[in-house]
Amino acid sequence: MTGRTLSLYISKRFLKSILALFLFAAVLILLFDVLELVRRGGDREGFSLLRIAAISALRVPLLLEQVIPFAVLFGSIWAFVTLSRSLELVVARAAGISVWQFTAPALLTGLFIGIAAVIGYNPGAVYLQQKSDEVAEGLFSVEQTYLLEGSGEVWLRQNGTDGESVLHARHIGGQGATLNGVTIFSFDRQGEFSERIEARRAVLAEGMWRLTDAVVYALDTDPQHYDNYSVSTFLTPTEVKESIGSPESISFWSLPRFIELSQRAGLPAYRYSLQYQTLLAKPLLLVAMIVIAAAVSLRVSRFGGIGRLIIWGIIAGFVLYAVSEVSKDLGGAGIVPTAVAAWAPGVFGVLMGFTILLNQEDG
Repeated sequence: MTGRTLSLYISKRFLKSILALFLFAAVLILLFDVLELVRRGGDREGFSLLRIAAISALRVPLLLEQVIPFAVLFGSIWAFVTLSRSLELVVARAAGISVWQFTAPALLTGLFIGIAAVIGYNPGAVYLQQKSDEVAEGLFSVEQTYLLEGSGEVWLRQNGTDGESVLHARHIGGQGATLNGVTIFSFDRQGEFSERIEARRAVLAEGMWRLTDAVVYALDTDPQHYDNYSVSTFLTPTEVKESIGSPESISFWSLPRFIELSQRAGLPAYRYSLQYQTLLAKPLLLVAMIVIAAAVSLRVSRFGGIGRLIIWGIIAGFVLYAVSEVSKDLGGAGIVPTAVAAWAPGVFGVLMGFTILLNQEDG
């Protein structure tokens, strides 16, 4: 009973510390985001502070997903230092409880947060981001909308009733159903190049791309301008969204189906596979953050130097996060297997932290 009570007490302390820092970061990001949106859309028709607040509140949760590892790291350091300075850990050790016993509840708390973040928080944040885009529709200019929902350049090969074509777009909107800055290279049924089309905007409808402000460059005629132009395609809106949408805009539960559809379309699925593996590895990454926090915080009550040790912990956490980002870049480019790129940072962090703890406590 005593062991369970102590474990629950430690778990609650860690959970409160982590949630407090997470909410503090959420408030800061929300305030800065609201100010930025007010600056962009303050002079637009349909602007209202309530609408801006709704847009920001709906899109901030997805932005905060990147903050979770740091909230766990700083919250764990805070919890360890608080328990140590109040001599609670000293009393626990005097009662015969080892460092591994009072660290285990913290690790289980991090594991629980990681699992909840993957199976619940991520799908919810993606859904709210989509609602944010709907609320923001029509308020910002095209260029400003790029900044809100753009996800980089894309290339797409497609087929239609008129033949094959290769489509390039500078920006993605509407989760992939709307493209901006579009260039299409069209080929006839014999595979011969027929025309190049440049358009300001393309919207996917049933069986065609509807182009706006298009200029058609054919081989045997002068360039022709069209306010509206269409290019046939066999792609459905769902297939386009799932093929070229940003991996971060896809929920955890939908990623396996997106990976399968990308592979069927002949498109590289590295980014989607990496995002899926990264989400699966997130609990391990959070555990690694807690282990690092324990390694730099548990010596405070006995040896002093709280500032230096905490700084080293923060540096170690940022280095681990930087390593994970580099690893993701390598995995997203297909240079290393996506599973290795996603899981390696967490495994490295856990091994590093446990090595330090073993050296401190049993070395």
